[in-house]
Amino acid sequence: MATTFVAIEPRPAPVKTEGLVPWMRRNLFGNLPSTLATLVMLGLAAWLIPQLLNWALFKAVAVANAEQCQAARGVGACWGVVTEKYRLIIFGRYPFEQQWRPEVATIALVALLVASCVRTFWKPWLLLLWVAVLALFFALMKGGVMGLVPVETDRWGGLPLTIMLATLSIVFAFPLSVAVALGRRSKMPAIKTICVIYVELIRGVPLISVLFMASFMFPLFMPPGTSVDVLLRVLVGITLFAAAYMAEIVRGGLQAIPKGQQEAADTLGLSYWQAQRKIILPQALALVVPGVMNNFISIFKDTSLVTIVSLYELTGAMGLALNSDADWRPFKIEAYLFIAAIYFAFCFSMSRYSLWIEKRLSLSKNR
Repeated sequence: MATTFVAIEPRPAPVKTEGLVPWMRRNLFGNLPSTLATLVMLGLAAWLIPQLLNWALFKAVAVANAEQCQAARGVGACWGVVTEKYRLIIFGRYPFEQQWRPEVATIALVALLVASCVRTFWKPWLLLLWVAVLALFFALMKGGVMGLVPVETDRWGGLPLTIMLATLSIVFAFPLSVAVALGRRSKMPAIKTICVIYVELIRGVPLISVLFMASFMFPLFMPPGTSVDVLLRVLVGITLFAAAYMAEIVRGGLQAIPKGQQEAADTLGLSYWQAQRKIILPQALALVVPGVMNNFISIFKDTSLVTIVSLYELTGAMGLALNSDADWRPFKIEAYLFIAAIYFAFCFSMSRYSLWIEKRLSLSKNR
């Protein structure tokens, strides 16, 4: 018996699940509430974005002319205030003719930070590079060597001061926080008590109080005729404050490690410090990368509080630049947006680097 061929009806084309349109259909217009929320947000954007563009770009004044800025006030931004005051905002009260020194010092320090984030440079000589760059930074900023004019630390300010305080606070606070976290888990009552008191005392007061104590109260307890530079006192205060919070983050990572890890290290005959260095701490620190980086970002932004002790970092230098000039004082919004862009650039870079580290750690675990 002959077999009769029966054609199969054509099947519908497969639905495209990748690309912009499927993503929008799935995430923005997947159901009625999502569709309504998307339409409301699009309406707000269509109303707000043209006004922002008009204010920030099309009707803005870019030249350093106070009269033109006053004429455009309320209509367009006055970016001329940045053009006029950027040197005072960036370098603070540092002598004008010597501002090439903090510029070179800051570029060298930022380059060192970038190099330290690249795995290729994770070599033993990186520590020597840190010592050399920091020595160069303070030699340029302080002066008094190589024929440079001495500049007192109370005249340092702006972005160089912000980056220096944040960098050194992070560098000193991280190992201190690890030591305190281990101390809080110690079986020796004296060490554990000291670490607990330190963490709870520092966490119980705001950073402003710590800076005030370091700047104004600490000198009262010094012997007569003895003084410690205010910049050093502030640096120590920020470091101790940051280390207390970071110690709790590290302790959380240590507590997440199963007891079996320590027991296995004891079985292998490893000492306490060998077990911590080779087994416990690497795993604990890998778990707390987001929290630690969040603390780093917080330290960078908290440096703005040193203005209370008359150290004019980036935010303080901006206030100093505008408050002393009545012509440009009304345009603080533009100046704040300028320094906000600087803060965002550094904080966003740290955030993206944290994500990169997390991805690398995830890949290493899956091998």
